[in-house]
Amino acid sequence: MRTPLDVNLLRSHLGEPWRQLDVVEETGSTNADLLARAAGGEDIAGTVLFAEYQNAGRGRHGRQWSAPARSQLAFSFGVDATGVPAATWGWLPLATGVAVVDAVDEVAGIGAGLKWPNDVLVGPPESAGKLVGILAEVASPAPVVVVGLGINVTMTADEAPDPRAVSLAQLGAAEPGLDRNRLAQALLRHLATRIDSWRTGDPALAADYRARSVTIGSSVRALLPGDRTVDGVAEAVDELGRLVIDTGNDRVTVSAGDITHLRRLES
Repeated sequence: MRTPLDVNLLRSHLGEPWRQLDVVEETGSTNADLLARAAGGEDIAGTVLFAEYQNAGRGRHGRQWSAPARSQLAFSFGVDATGVPAATWGWLPLATGVAVVDAVDEVAGIGAGLKWPNDVLVGPPESAGKLVGILAEVASPAPVVVVGLGINVTMTADEAPDPRAVSLAQLGAAEPGLDRNRLAQALLRHLATRIDSWRTGDPALAADYRARSVTIGSSVRALLPGDRTVDGVAEAVDELGRLVIDTGNDRVTVSAGDITHLRRLES
């Protein structure tokens, strides 16, 4: 079931904005690799890097993540942010989430939802499993954002590093839903469309995000640095990609960089 990615096949279907695609058997972190290449002066905009196995995968706030080789679709890509206001860069990982939800639905026939700011979930809200995590980091010195994600494809419950994780196989997706090459092609195609929407400020992106969100409209608790909490109803995601929470007495705006964790509360 865990066949390797076909780099030649993936390269043969590349279109804008993708310029270069590579597959490595093992690395520490694809995000870290692209960031290091950017720091060394390489133009990584439009570069896509897949890894069959990451031995030092990470999520937000440095959280570690590891999964068996070829059980995920793990990759990072560089996005040229030239001409896009830096204040709106927070929308890029959200746009990535929209692309992931649509690609998974197309290839595997599984409906998923977006938990702000960086998770793709499947299942009822009270017991949803995490299918995908997304991590965006700004490279330097060029205005490039590196976005990494890992989609659980054939990982079993025993192999999952987190009991809340779920894979396409666990959800009953059958071939070709477990074909990582087909899934990768669909992802790159949907990502290209959503990145273009982000770059041009297309208002349809925000509407499509809201339609796929499992956070907006729910009661949440935002855990902030210094053991601070904000409880209320997640009212909206604003033009900068921040979550707006109605506490009943006030409207509090929280950015992805400020939040430690977001939990769903009973309504």
